[in-house]
Amino acid sequence: METLDALEKGEVRVAEKVGDEWVVNKWVKEVILAGFKLGAVTDMSEGQFSFFDKKTFPVRKFSVEDGVRIVPGGTSIRRGAYVAPGAIVMPPAYINTGAFVGEGTMVDSHVTVGSCAQVGRHIHISASTQIGGVLEPAGALPTIIEDGAFIGGNCGIYEGTIVRENAVIGSGVIITSATPLFDSTTGEFVPRNADGRVVVPRGAVVVSGSRPMKKGPGAEMGVSLYCPVIVKYRDEKTDGSVRLEDMLR
Repeated sequence: METLDALEKGEVRVAEKVGDEWVVNKWVKEVILAGFKLGAVTDMSEGQFSFFDKKTFPVRKFSVEDGVRIVPGGTSIRRGAYVAPGAIVMPPAYINTGAFVGEGTMVDSHVTVGSCAQVGRHIHISASTQIGGVLEPAGALPTIIEDGAFIGGNCGIYEGTIVRENAVIGSGVIITSATPLFDSTTGEFVPRNADGRVVVPRGAVVVSGSRPMKKGPGAEMGVSLYCPVIVKYRDEKTDGSVRLEDMLR
């Protein structure tokens, strides 16, 4: 429980940025994994609703002093998740253990922030988007969304993808470890980093796209495969279209 307390206070994190690289704190993930292994399933029912989960990971309790705006309507935030003062969580949303959500970030309706995902400051995660969790193996970096990014609705960012600062992910974009990312401004596919994960460059504006199959019956029939595309890099026009409404905060 000491580690969960430290995670909730932001004193420790599953992953931290060192220079320009992210480093996983393996021991933190090992503690979380041990909690799942050792915890017994217990009755966590409330009122007419029945819940049965590991005793080691109950729902986290908040107070006004935490400075987080959690709008009524079915949101659940698990123990061991850090949600910074000034963050907003719209209903229903789910933030799993080990996750980090920075100050001023909006977690919109029907958003899931997976276990150990690292979400920075002043980010908008639009409705029905999933930020995938990466809990196992313990040494694997989680999915990371850096400061100032904007994630559109119905997106899926999975399998340890890193979205760099101020990038804009258009509605409906899906990125996994196997997703090729094409940069139309250079005419090249974005290279993966040393461990094979997709890294969306700083300030990139990404939309859904496709690429034709090169061989086989699919190519002969003109079939295309899904491929997100960087159409440009962030500029004043982009900033205007994704600007967060201060009046709603």
